[in-house]
Amino acid sequence: MKYLMNATVALTLLIAGPVMAGDPAAGEEKSQVCAACHGVGGKSTIPMNPNLAGQYASYLEYALHSYRDGSRKNAIMGAQAASLSDEDIADLAAYFAEQPAMMAVVPRSP
Repeated sequence: MKYLMNATVALTLLIAGPVMAGDPAAGEEKSQVCAACHGVGGKSTIPMNPNLAGQYASYLEYALHSYRDGSRKNAIMGAQAASLSDEDIADLAAYFAEQPAMMAVVPRSP
């Protein structure tokens, strides 16, 4: 049931778009902390950490709000998101959304 509720909220955000338009320039400044794990500009060099560059702003906002309110569980991200305001989240999402997405080639299994 919780999965269905989260999926419904995510779909609503994707369709409706972000409630608050963020400022990418402010997001770039705020993203310095994110770079330690997600790389400069959201381009991760650590395989287990996701790339944020090129993600939909509405998805990034949803994810950060979910980490902040505890409905999405990750000790590191929960702690990072706890101090973010709604404006911080919108700014970060706007910045990462405008970065060019990284293209990766996944090797085929034999």
